[in-house]
Amino acid sequence: MATKKLIEVALPLEKINAESAREKSIRHGHPSTLHLWWARRPLAAARAVIWASLVDDPSSHPEKFPTEEEQNRERQRLFRILEELVVWENSNDERVLAAAKEEILKSTNGNPPELLDPFAGGGAIPLEAQRLGLKAHAHDLNPVAVMINKAMIEIPPRFAGKAPFDPSACTSKMAQTWSRAQGLAEDVRYYGEWMNQEAFKRIGHLYPKVKVPREQGGGEATVIAWIWARTVKCPNPACGCEMPLASSFVLSKKKGKEAWVKPIPNGKYVRFEVQKGKCPQEYVSYKTGRGATFKCPCCGEITSDGYVRSEGKDGKIGSQLMAIVAEGKRGRIYLSPNEEHILAAKIDRPEDGPSGMRSPASAVFP
Repeated sequence: MATKKLIEVALPLEKINAESAREKSIRHGHPSTLHLWWARRPLAAARAVIWASLVDDPSSHPEKFPTEEEQNRERQRLFRILEELVVWENSNDERVLAAAKEEILKSTNGNPPELLDPFAGGGAIPLEAQRLGLKAHAHDLNPVAVMINKAMIEIPPRFAGKAPFDPSACTSKMAQTWSRAQGLAEDVRYYGEWMNQEAFKRIGHLYPKVKVPREQGGGEATVIAWIWARTVKCPNPACGCEMPLASSFVLSKKKGKEAWVKPIPNGKYVRFEVQKGKCPQEYVSYKTGRGATFKCPCCGEITSDGYVRSEGKDGKIGSQLMAIVAEGKRGRIYLSPNEEHILAAKIDRPEDGPSGMRSPASAVFP
């Protein structure tokens, strides 16, 4: 008789589902913060499926659990292990992991199989296989997925239990035992900060801070984004303003922190002012159909897709700063553009900067 695994008989689905749903709101320390991935699987679900696929169901061992009552009692014991295992806070709890690994070893005669995930994606399955003591192999055609998996399941084990290379960390924490990948994490923090400081020394002058209005806290804030819009000359000869090719003027839909940009006609140009509150419906969507069809804020003329393409081929597409996004003490701050930040972007192109032109190779092999 083939051995039945726990996943084939019963699972504590309510607990697994609850922890998988709760995981969506967890950010600190979660792999989802490493890089966005389209179809990221909940770690709790991946952990549960792998474990329950390896652990025998009690009904497969009638010599140990001859009656249905004894089988149910043993099954409930396994459920308790699994219910602890799927809790996010227990992800690195050695007691919980040891109990889970012990059951895997018992069900595999001390020789657990290796796990292969040929379409690893965000790496949830191979990561959880490693956590449960399995040797994991991850494959993917997408280079982004490969990089995510290298950062999660290949590089950390290589440096597990090792002290950091950063001499200051080794000196100040000489007595510390560097478990798991703590030493590697310390180096990532140290050298990441070093690179940040070096970058600021070299190009920090190109990224000026922004002055925050008094009603929004005052002082200065670090800019985290500049929102620009491409522009073309309005096709209406009677207008001819530099119109923004903006699909929408909404900046934030978050309840209580709604913000939008109001385009204000100013002769042959359009200036922008950031407004608080819900965006009026007329500014929610400025695209009128498929392709590059946009409405002019000055006269209401609608561009055709062919017109915008033609302007682009002739090098007549411009750009205009619409809004500045700064990092405030209580979240993002949206500010109207100013001359200082517009001028900061007007620097000479480096000699080795990308031209935007397709190379002969990419033209032959698109």
